[in-house]
Amino acid sequence: MAITGLFGFPSLSFNDLCHWTAWLCLLYVLFKASKLYVTWRELNRAFSSFPGPKRHWLYGNAHEFHGDGKDMDVIMRYAEQYPYAYPLWLGNFFASLTICHSDYAKAILSRQDPKDNFGYYFITPWIGKGLLVLSGQKWFQHRRLLTPAFHYDVLKPYVRLMSDCVNVMLDKWEHIIPDKKTVELFHHVSLMTLDSIMKCAFSYHSNCQNDSESAYIKAVYDLSYLVDYRFTCLPYHSDFLFHLSPHGFRFRRALKTAHQHTDEVIKERKESLKEEKELEKILQKRHLDFLDILLCAKDEKGQGLSDEDMRAEVDTFMFEGHDTTASGISWALYCMAKYPEHQQKCREEIREVLGDRKTVEWDDLGKMPYTTMCIKESMRLYPPVPGIARELTSPITFCDGRSLPKGINILLSLFAINRCSSLWDDPEVFDPLRFSPENASKRHSHAFLPFSAGSRNCIGQNFAMNEMKVALALTLQRFELYPDKEKEPLILPQLVLRSLNGIHLNLKKIDPSKKRDV
Repeated sequence: MAITGLFGFPSLSFNDLCHWTAWLCLLYVLFKASKLYVTWRELNRAFSSFPGPKRHWLYGNAHEFHGDGKDMDVIMRYAEQYPYAYPLWLGNFFASLTICHSDYAKAILSRQDPKDNFGYYFITPWIGKGLLVLSGQKWFQHRRLLTPAFHYDVLKPYVRLMSDCVNVMLDKWEHIIPDKKTVELFHHVSLMTLDSIMKCAFSYHSNCQNDSESAYIKAVYDLSYLVDYRFTCLPYHSDFLFHLSPHGFRFRRALKTAHQHTDEVIKERKESLKEEKELEKILQKRHLDFLDILLCAKDEKGQGLSDEDMRAEVDTFMFEGHDTTASGISWALYCMAKYPEHQQKCREEIREVLGDRKTVEWDDLGKMPYTTMCIKESMRLYPPVPGIARELTSPITFCDGRSLPKGINILLSLFAINRCSSLWDDPEVFDPLRFSPENASKRHSHAFLPFSAGSRNCIGQNFAMNEMKVALALTLQRFELYPDKEKEPLILPQLVLRSLNGIHLNLKKIDPSKKRDV
C-alpha cells in the first residue's frame, strides 16, 4: 500500500530521494556542460579568421600573465606577431578580440557598442550605472545633462584649486626629501588628485592629503585596490567566492562607507540649493561645481536625475577624476626624470609663463605648448587607461574583410596601439615633437587615444589635461627630478596603468635665488 505525502502525492523514501537528487544534479551538470560546449564552439567559429597565440587546454592564455611587471611585454609580443588583432582567452570559455591597430580601433569606436559586462562588472557595485557603463538612450540622456558641467566657464575656477592641492603635495615633499633618498610618487599624487576632485567638483574640503586616515579616504582607497585585485584574481571572478572571502567583506564595508558619504554630500547640497533657490545666488558665494549642475540639470521634459542616478554619476566622476589622472601625472613626472633634456625645456617654458608665481591661472594653460607635448608623449608611452572594452551589439566587418558576429567582446589595447611600429616611427623613443601641430595633422585619427574617441570619448578630458599641466608646471618650478635607477617601475596594467613596485624619483629642491641659473 503506497504511503501518501502532502496533497496526496506519494512520499519518497530516503533512498528514492537520494536517487532523484543524483539524477537532477547529473542533468544540471550536463545542461551546464552543453552550454559551455556551445559557447566554446561559437567562440572558435567567430575567431576562425583571427589567428592568435597558442592557448593552454585549461587556462587559455591567462597563465602567461603573472602581474609581475612583464604583462605588457606579452601584449606587445603578440601585437608584433599578429598585426591588427588577435584573440586572447581566459580559460576556454571566455575570449576577447584584442585590437592593436588604429584601423580596427576606428571601426569599433565609430559605433555605439556598450562597455562589455566582464571588464566593468567588478566596479559597478561602487560607481553604479553612471556614464562610464551606461549605454543606449539612458547614456545619451546622462551625457547631455552632464556636458554643461565641463564647459570652460565651469572649469576656469578649478585651476586655482588644483594649484592649491598641488602645492600641499609639494610642501609635503619638501619635508620628506631630507630624510628619504627617494619619494614614491603614486601614493602622494593619488591623494592630491582625490583632494582636487573633491574641492573642484563638490566644493568639499577633505584635507585628505594630511588626513589620509579618514574613513571615506580609506574606503576609496580600499575600493580602488579591491576592484583591481578582483580583476586579476581568477577565483574572485565568482561572486559567490568573492563575497565569502575576507576581501569581499572588506569590499562591502568600504562600499557602505563610500556610499554613505556620497549620500551625505548630495543631501547637504540639496538643502543648500533649496535655500539659495537659484544658481545665480550660489555664484555670489563660490564657483559653480559639478554637483550644482548635476542637481539642477533637467531634460526637455523637466525631469532631472533620480537619487540613484545622481549617486552613480558622483561616484563615477570621483573614481575617473582622481585615479586615472593620478596615473597620468605620475608617469609624466617619471618621463621628465628619465629624459632631463625635455625636463629642462619644460622648466624654461614654465618660468617664462609663471615667473615666481606658485599658482597657475586659466590663461597660463595655453602658453605651455612644449609641456603639453611632453604630457601627450608620456600618455602615449604610458596611457593612464591601458585598454578599453566593448561588446558588439551587431556584426562587424573590418577594413581587411574579416568579420565578427554580435555578442563578441572586444579589447582595444591602447598601450599596443600607442607603440605600434607601423603607426609611429621609433615608438619606444620619447619624442614630444610627435605632437607638434604639423606632425599631429599627419597622424592617423585613431593612433593616439588617451581619452578614447567617438561619441563615447571621455567627458572630463579637459579637466584631466588641465590638472596634469598644473601638476607638472608647479613641480618642475620647485624641484629637479632624477630617476631612481635601483627601483625602475614595473608596469602593471589594471583599471589604470600603475607600477608594481611604485614610481620612485629622486627630488632636489631648486634654490629660489639660483632659479635663473639652473
